[in-house]
Amino acid sequence: MAGQNAEAEKRILGHIHEMIAEEKDLRDRRASGDNDPVTEHARLAALEVELDQAWDLLRQRRARMAVGEDPEGAQVRSASQVEGYLS
Repeated sequence: MAGQNAEAEKRILGHIHEMIAEEKDLRDRRASGDNDPVTEHARLAALEVELDQAWDLLRQRRARMAVGEDPEGAQVRSASQVEGYLS
């Protein structure tokens, strides 16, 4: 079970790193004027939500493990729920 949890966490973190790299690439291309601003804005907005959801899922899994619960019970929360959190 611990090996499965580690693999799931690696997948989530890998996805987070891919999205961060894409976000950086989009921002770099914006700075150089190589992107369509409308398309870029929409993709950046979507990436920000996806990143928030991925980080939330990772935090849920870690919290569940910390209290002895199965991390597989963690669920991706809706964009509206994740984006409604207060900092």
